[in-house]
Amino acid sequence: MCIRDRPYRAAIGVLILLGLSACAMIPTESADLSIELGKRISVLETAHMALVDKYFDEKRNRVDEFVEKEWVPEFAAQFFANEQITNLWNQIVSSGNTADRLEFIVTLGPKLQTKINAKRLELIKPLDDTERMIEQQLRDNYDQARAINNSVTSFLVSSVKVAENQNRYLE
Repeated sequence: MCIRDRPYRAAIGVLILLGLSACAMIPTESADLSIELGKRISVLETAHMALVDKYFDEKRNRVDEFVEKEWVPEFAAQFFANEQITNLWNQIVSSGNTADRLEFIVTLGPKLQTKINAKRLELIKPLDDTERMIEQQLRDNYDQARAINNSVTSFLVSSVKVAENQNRYLE
């Protein structure tokens, strides 16, 4: 390295430092925008969770409709296909005794309802499990986005304060 090159290198170094410090200026609005983004992330999360809830509520309604309109009639047909039950029911109906009919329904009704409820739960459980899994994944992703935004916001706020202090001291 030649002695004559040292002043040029020093000047180039100073110019590079000035250029880099000029590039490091962060507008004060950037911190405000980052804070607003953090608020919007929370609003988006709330809306996203509400959408997931509505979606799975609709799926549960479809399961209820299926159970009521398709499964119960088929279950009832199979239930009354049992010759003993059909004979007993026909005997009770032909006797005209209202108390016997009521006893038959009161005795079998809860047992039938238990089977209907078990079928509904069998169909609803995978929906509930999937909904919980999706909600947890969404929460994790929104928490991560919020954490990243908080880091960026902290950096921006700190940088703005440093720049303000530098300007104040330089004046």
